[in-house]
Amino acid sequence: MPTPHLRHTCRLPAIALGLTLVLASAMAAAPVAPSVAPEVEKAAILAVIQRMQDAWNRGDFRGYMEGFKNPDVVFVSGGRFQDGWQGTLEHYIRDYGSSAEARGQLRFYDIRIEILAPDAAQLISRYELLRPQHPQYGINTRLMRKVGGRWVIALNHVSSSETPPADAASGH
Repeated sequence: MPTPHLRHTCRLPAIALGLTLVLASAMAAAPVAPSVAPEVEKAAILAVIQRMQDAWNRGDFRGYMEGFKNPDVVFVSGGRFQDGWQGTLEHYIRDYGSSAEARGQLRFYDIRIEILAPDAAQLISRYELLRPQHPQYGINTRLMRKVGGRWVIALNHVSSSETPPADAASGH
């Protein structure tokens, strides 16, 4: 039987090995976020918004809707919830699809993006929908999620008015 001094000496390497294995397995199990620069993610989100704007302006509502999470986007406008992706598409076609004049020209601007996590971002922007009847000016608050490697709008809240903002006259 080893002496008490040797027993402790023999245990130290085993304890160190055990701790190393525990730490290594914990580090291996922890999810590692891809290290993509926030500027790259912001540019990807801006590209989504630009594609949506372009699709709207050519009357392609399905193309516009590609920027939203399908089927379970949460869309809030006019103090009520829209009925998911399909309900939002139907709303756009019904309320804006009868003609180019009804659709108007959409522009997003003053876009602010904050990356919250590798798969989540907050976007706040102004928009204007210029058309002869009932122009709209407002603010979008959006939760963007990265799903399947692409950014989509998971939550969209719109606040709008038919009156241009006071700073619109100054070009801001």
